[in-house]
Parts: sequence; C-alpha cells; structure tokens
Amino acid sequence: MRLRAPGRAVLSWTSIAMGLIVTSSISAQPATPPAQSHGRAATGGEYLIGPGDTLQVFVWRNPDLTVTVPVRPDGKISTPLVEDMLAVGKTPTQLARDIEKVLSEYVRSPQVNIIVTQPASAFSQVRVIGQVQKPQAVPYREGMTVLDALLAVGGLATFAAGDRTQLVRTVDGKQTQTRVKLDALLNKGDMSQNLALRPGDVLVVPESRF
Repeated sequence: MRLRAPGRAVLSWTSIAMGLIVTSSISAQPATPPAQSHGRAATGGEYLIGPGDTLQVFVWRNPDLTVTVPVRPDGKISTPLVEDMLAVGKTPTQLARDIEKVLSEYVRSPQVNIIVTQPASAFSQVRVIGQVQKPQAVPYREGMTVLDALLAVGGLATFAAGDRTQLVRTVDGKQTQTRVKLDALLNKGDMSQNLALRPGDVLVVPESRF
C-alpha cells in the first residue's frame, strides 16, 4: 500500500482549515447597507423650492394637467386638481411625489416631474456682503465655490479683513458659521479655503481693524 507523505497531508488539512476560517469571517460580516438619498435643504445637494420661483409641473400623458405656475408668497402653488399645495422648503422630487398622491385620486398611476424654470428665491442664491467690491446676491449654480462667488462680486474691497470672513449656513433650521481665510486663498493660493457653497449661504466679509 502506498502511503502519502505526512508533510503533504498536514499541508492539505491546514489549507482546508484556513479556508473555513476565512469563509466564516466573511459570512459573519454584516451586509453593507444600501446608500440612502438625502435631500438638500438642510442636508446637501438638491435644490430647495422657495417663494418667487417659477415651476413647470409636468404630468406624463396628461397635457391638460401640465402647467407652469409661480410659488406664491404663502409658499404654495395651485394646479389643475391640486389646490394650495405647499411647495416651499421641498425639493422638486419631494413636491412631485406629493402632487402624485393627490392626483392618484383622479388619474391612474400619475407620473409628475417638477422643473424649476426660474429660480428667484433666496434658496437659489448665495449672498456676499460686507467689504467686497459689489455686495450682492449671486445666483447659485451646481459646484459653486467661495472663489466663484468672490469673483462674481468683483473681489475684496480695500479695507477688507479677508481672513476673518464667515460663511453662514442654515442646516435643519440651525445656523452655523465657518471661518474662511480669503486672503490666504487669494494671495497664497490656499485652495483648502475654497469651500463648496450651497444655495442660501451667506459670505460675510468684515472690515479690517486699525
């Protein structure tokens, strides 16, 4: 009878044992939770509807229900079959789902899309105030940064204390302030100060102290 070499047998059983350990370790790890979508007003990147915006409410396969309406000062809109729907503070997607719920009483499986055709509210702007050449509200665009806003207002004024600039942001109803060193950004090329902006942000550039 031919015998196997002991060394090979040990190696074989060791490999099997290691394979079982690795398999058990992988199986014991919790499954990665699916990514969750977040709305933007308070959270992150989606547009928030505000007073004065103009919206196109598109109802698929129902042209009679497709209209363009303004957001009234009371924050509501009215469309065919949907009266006094609150729009302010919602993302276009959230508003579309709310309208679908109401329309489902009259239309089978309604599909609604909301397009902000004319953003006009403070939610769609970034305001730059204080010691800059042209203090004003700048229309927000996707990917906008501190440098973009600063260039839009003509740069810093003569007596600006750029390194004491404050970025004021409201998140979930709470106001936060972040220090931004504009002098370091403009004069030293410190791109870490070129923060991403969100609609509704306010850049406050104070006057230098003598």
